[in-house]
Amino acid sequence: MAKSGKKIHTARKAIDRNKQYSVEEAVAEVKKHATAKFDETIEIAMNLGVDPRHADQMVRGVVSLPNGTGRSVRVAVFAKDAKAEEAKEAGADIVGAEDLMQKIQDGFMDFDRVIATPDMMAVVGRLGKVLGPRGLMPNPKVGTVTPNVAQAVKDSKGGAVEFRVEKAGIVHAGIGKASFDEKAIAENAKAFIDAVTKARPAGAKGTYVKKIAISSTMGPGVKVETAGAA
Repeated sequence: MAKSGKKIHTARKAIDRNKQYSVEEAVAEVKKHATAKFDETIEIAMNLGVDPRHADQMVRGVVSLPNGTGRSVRVAVFAKDAKAEEAKEAGADIVGAEDLMQKIQDGFMDFDRVIATPDMMAVVGRLGKVLGPRGLMPNPKVGTVTPNVAQAVKDSKGGAVEFRVEKAGIVHAGIGKASFDEKAIAENAKAFIDAVTKARPAGAKGTYVKKIAISSTMGPGVKVETAGAA
């Protein structure tokens, strides 16, 4: 067994797989076992009682993590004239219109989030097959189609995290780095859980939040109490 594999195996044995920990306890366990030589990402995953194939059971939204993600987010903005200038001043990494659309069609994908003013959606719409499968298509429901591009850019840079449930009913996100202190990670985790809980769709029946787990990039998952989250 490789050295890293032994570490993970040892860490898994140290964690009670049947116990549901409080958020604070789970974060403490995850940080304890985040021993890689790089600053591991702390991730949260929630297993929801929904079937996203049905429109009335889709779960998506955006949450601003109180302590940021610790990750540098590259933002592309579709805007013209004054709005383009606002986006640049707010810190957007790339700003354009038809020229940006062409660049993306030619293979440019060096960005993590796309924001657009409403008047640019006819242009952005032509990129649906490129941006859609990657979860990058701007959407007014998560604040990425907006006339207030400056605020959207600042939110994206400052810790706004989009979430969208996947086919298996799982929603996940990075909520910080192992170098964050426990309090900051726990606050971020609670903010994410709260946002997903409030996004419960009308079509969800029975138990909404089935499981919650927190982990680091190389570490084992730690189960979190779901009581109060559903």
